[in-house]
Amino acid sequence: MSNIFIDGNEACGAGAIAAGCNFFAGYPITPATSIYNYMLNALPSEGGVCLQGEDEIASIGYCIGASMTGKKTMTATSGPGISLYSENISFAIGSEIPLVIVDVQRLGPSTGSATKGADGDVNFIRYCNTGGIPVYALAPADVRDCYLLTINAFNIAEKLRCPVFILSNKEIALTKKSVNLNSVKLPQILDRVLCTPNDHFLPFATDYDDTAPPFLPIGSETLVRQTSSTHGINGYITIDSKEIFDINVRLQKKVENSLDEFLFYDELLKPDSDTLIITYGISSSSAIEASHMAEKTESNISVLTLKTLWPVCEDLIREKAQDFKNILVIEMNQGQYVNEIKRVLPEKNVQFLGRMNGTLIKPSEILEVLTNENSYK
Repeated sequence: MSNIFIDGNEACGAGAIAAGCNFFAGYPITPATSIYNYMLNALPSEGGVCLQGEDEIASIGYCIGASMTGKKTMTATSGPGISLYSENISFAIGSEIPLVIVDVQRLGPSTGSATKGADGDVNFIRYCNTGGIPVYALAPADVRDCYLLTINAFNIAEKLRCPVFILSNKEIALTKKSVNLNSVKLPQILDRVLCTPNDHFLPFATDYDDTAPPFLPIGSETLVRQTSSTHGINGYITIDSKEIFDINVRLQKKVENSLDEFLFYDELLKPDSDTLIITYGISSSSAIEASHMAEKTESNISVLTLKTLWPVCEDLIREKAQDFKNILVIEMNQGQYVNEIKRVLPEKNVQFLGRMNGTLIKPSEILEVLTNENSYK
């Protein structure tokens, strides 16, 4: 198959189909609406279901209900919709319900600017659930990533039984590129582990303290309990402090201990370079171009593009940054992930370049920061 002309939203839809998604629900919102349009055209022919909810709250609720029956589900929205999703995100985390959520970020705060891009939801995604349980969030840097990372997002959701975020961006989502999707090396498609029905089924019991419980769909012959309240391994509401502690620790461990398996990044490391740019999303394109431009002045600038944002890949960041004197973090916001980099690299000279006004950071601006001794020291 030759290259096709496709944008990031369409690639997310194609990735979802390739991963086995068979249920989508969403509510129109710029710049995520074309994901819904794609799924509306693609899912019925695959035997799946695509619904438009009456609002964002209903849409994620439909997805959660469908996932409880065993469907592979996805929804898509932007920042204002994530705000409305938050209660059900907590429900999906606490009750271990697989779900992929595409957040095509736009300029905030509040409803912001629907046609301007930003990366302003990075911290909100991490902390939008009550309890602060860790989440998985993947950040595509281009159209190809939208396809591949969506597939991986479904694998994570199915294996860990949790919601997984795709942190896209208006610029990536709505910019068409020529891509050969057939040339993309795909991971093995994962499905959630099923439990053999039995009279003693415990819906949240596991053999280890860092794994998801085996799954039985609601509606089967075996009674399956689900609740958004604090519960024990039997699914009943509990006030037993030890049981509550054990489950919450397991919810944390199953995410954090899976980082090595689902760690995604790109690197452009130059010899004799003392500066490393750490970035993600659309800003990585500018960083890579700045690195190439710097070669003309005989300067070497290296780039680390993070694609797994949450949980923080601390070991990777330390490993890649160890030989560099200066670290420049670039984000399309006023400084969110840079605080994680400073936490992980307290001994390094970490500087920041970012903005949140709807315009992209240019390669020339990156070079200006790197060559201005007054702004970078």
